[in-house]
Amino acid sequence: MNAPAPLPTADSLRAALGGMLDGVPARQAAQAVERLIAHYRGATPTDAPILRDRADVAAYAAYRMPATFEAVHAALRAFADAVTGWVPGSHVDVGGGTGAAAWAVSATWDGERPVTVLDWAAPALDLGRELAAGHPALRAARWERARIGASLTLEPADLVTVSYVLNELTAADRAALVDAAAGAAQAVVIVEPGTPDGYARMIEARDRLIAAGFHLAAPCPHSAACPIVPGTDWCHFSARVSRSSLHRQIKGGTLAYEDEKFAYVAATRRPVTPAPARVVRKPQIRKGQVLLDLCETDPALDRATVTKRHGALYRAARDTDWGDPWPPPSVSD
Repeated sequence: MNAPAPLPTADSLRAALGGMLDGVPARQAAQAVERLIAHYRGATPTDAPILRDRADVAAYAAYRMPATFEAVHAALRAFADAVTGWVPGSHVDVGGGTGAAAWAVSATWDGERPVTVLDWAAPALDLGRELAAGHPALRAARWERARIGASLTLEPADLVTVSYVLNELTAADRAALVDAAAGAAQAVVIVEPGTPDGYARMIEARDRLIAAGFHLAAPCPHSAACPIVPGTDWCHFSARVSRSSLHRQIKGGTLAYEDEKFAYVAATRRPVTPAPARVVRKPQIRKGQVLLDLCETDPALDRATVTKRHGALYRAARDTDWGDPWPPPSVSD
């Protein structure tokens, strides 16, 4: 019997990126990254791809792909924990570019499945296809050029992912894309930057998915209105990203890691029991106690103080991360 293909990992992705970036000087890639950042912060029409050629794509992949992978992977793990036993039989990634979300899906659920990555930038799709060719779980993926907007038609799929795309669209196109994903999929996972604007876009998408009959699996422990008062705060999470030496050169950083802030919503048409509460800020560990900021089922925001007298809960709280469910299933069972 043949051994199962190894799951894609952050390390295998970095290794694949390293091979693709051979021959691209770090200085050239860093200059391309600076230009791309300027474009992304401006107003770019969706029919004018930002990624124009292979040098642009290589720079983008080195700059953003590891962080996108970690953020999407974190959102997918939270979804998988809430919808235990479910495995997507097919996956469509909208605006997938070089394929970070496709790698993240394959890193979350074992096995091979039909995968389709849609993007407007042909050079990004070409590089994504090359990267995926080295991994058995992604080797047969389809990489298709498509304009992401109101005219987009999605084929039916168990899972549709949309990561770091809504910020590039008009309000009308964002609504149309979320509706198209809801109409095509059994599960939808959307990831955006962990900024106030990213959170606002996420709330819009969340409301549309609920209106379409979806149940929220993560991060929300409920499908009621978000208890955060608009303009006072925003819901976001953080994923740790290891940096390669080339990654550090391109970003001009010295640390071996960075923290990617992201907002997300993961929803499904299947019945689901979300977590009783979700840790929505970095836990504060103090002498003999842990402070946890929670979004609870009520719905409400609350701070829980877990002390040594709570025994197993206290020990669990010391190991709890921002974004984790609370209490942990191993303690609450």
